[in-house]
Amino acid sequence: MRMKKILFLVPFLLLGCSGEQEDLKAWMEKETAGMRGQVKQLPEMEPFPSVDYEGFALSSPFDPSKFVAAAIPIASSGVRPDINRQREPLESFPLESLKMVGSMTKNGVGHALIDADGSVYQIKTGNYMGQNFGVVTKISETEITLKELVEDLNGDWVERTTPLYLQGPQETTQ
Repeated sequence: MRMKKILFLVPFLLLGCSGEQEDLKAWMEKETAGMRGQVKQLPEMEPFPSVDYEGFALSSPFDPSKFVAAAIPIASSGVRPDINRQREPLESFPLESLKMVGSMTKNGVGHALIDADGSVYQIKTGNYMGQNFGVVTKISETEITLKELVEDLNGDWVERTTPLYLQGPQETTQ
């Protein structure tokens, strides 16, 4: 019963709100009476000049004959690694993973101690290490000098000198 009374009063409550909206509508009309939208004109579009493509007469960058011509070997310097020699244990490690951890003199010949994956190897001048056919040319107390053979873009073998420095105790622990 009570619900019926509430439902009966709802339309009368809504009628009471309609008067406020009329005031609001009148105020809005008064405020917007002098307003006009201000949209700027779009700038004049200038046509781009057309250019004819003239590259049809040129050779294609994807022509397979260009790649064949690039594969023809150029006169090499004659330096080549000895592939038939017995490989040494330190040649199976990349040079970046090898660490010089010490040096010593044995029978008047300088030796270096190399850490490779937790194992320590002893090397001297003439030994090979690293994966670029690196031969040890000089050993000092703080440095090993290697002469490596690397292949350049033309397929030629070139020599490069690479140092390997002594690593302190703080640098060997990771």
